[in-house]
Amino acid sequence: MASDTSFVDFVVDQIRNSGEITAKKMFGEYGIYSEEKLFGLICDNKLFIKPTPSGRKFIGNVVEASPYEGAKPSFLIEDKIEDSSWLSELVRISLTELPVPKPKKKK
Repeated sequence: MASDTSFVDFVVDQIRNSGEITAKKMFGEYGIYSEEKLFGLICDNKLFIKPTPSGRKFIGNVVEASPYEGAKPSFLIEDKIEDSSWLSELVRISLTELPVPKPKKKK
């Protein structure tokens, strides 16, 4: 089931204090980016954040799940999705540990 654009807009609005956030449609769902760095996914109207050691420490009681079949587990954010300041801080923390994307090769 594809995610609703209203849910995607809600999530992007919740983490607006984390920097320049964009959502890009991919395979019927959405990737969440900050300055071209993919840090999360929205699948089936659920928010998944890529796992990092500092993110795990910040969350405390982590719930992990795969956003889609065959995907690596990510942090599933449910209870605190309406807490904009908490969610923005999680994104900022996670972004510091995620690698910079590799440059795309020109064809």
